[in-house]
Amino acid sequence: MNGVTRQAWIAVRLIVVGALVLGVVYPLLVTGVGAVIASGSAKGSLVESDGEVVGSELIGQNFEGDQWFQPRPSAAGADGYDAMSSGGSNLGPNNEDLLAAVQERRAAVESQAGTGVFVPPDALTASGSGLDPHISPEYARLQVSRVAKANGLSESAVAGLVDANTAGRQLGFLGEERVNVLLLNLAIANARR
Repeated sequence: MNGVTRQAWIAVRLIVVGALVLGVVYPLLVTGVGAVIASGSAKGSLVESDGEVVGSELIGQNFEGDQWFQPRPSAAGADGYDAMSSGGSNLGPNNEDLLAAVQERRAAVESQAGTGVFVPPDALTASGSGLDPHISPEYARLQVSRVAKANGLSESAVAGLVDANTAGRQLGFLGEERVNVLLLNLAIANARR
């Protein structure tokens, strides 16, 4: 066997071993570790209600009607909340279309909460992915009166559900407080029963 053939044979064996280790063994190992350490997250953080999967804690979805807390606006897909078209609008801060959308969203929030109220930024702008499942506690509190009235619940009961579903900063100092809209709306549905 000459030197070139020998080197080629070594290269072929390295490719096969590398493909097996990096293409089969490593993914199985990482999947197994993920299933043991964080089984809920590894399975998509699915949320069930009455034995039926209604969504994921990690992916925002639209809720229509005054009885539900509204999520952050979405720019994912033509109608929003399209997981197959996840992404922001890529519109700059001076873009006329973005400014018009922000003004339209502000008017919609003020029509429900009253004019002159502070409207949090997450009520006006879409997230980078377009599928953010969280809103700020300020935006949730702004919706309490409307949701309480539509569901026949007291405002204090709905405000208590907002507080109960508010997650703090990660590790106590990373990120901001947030409210998962899906979990909050499930709490509202349970309170109506």
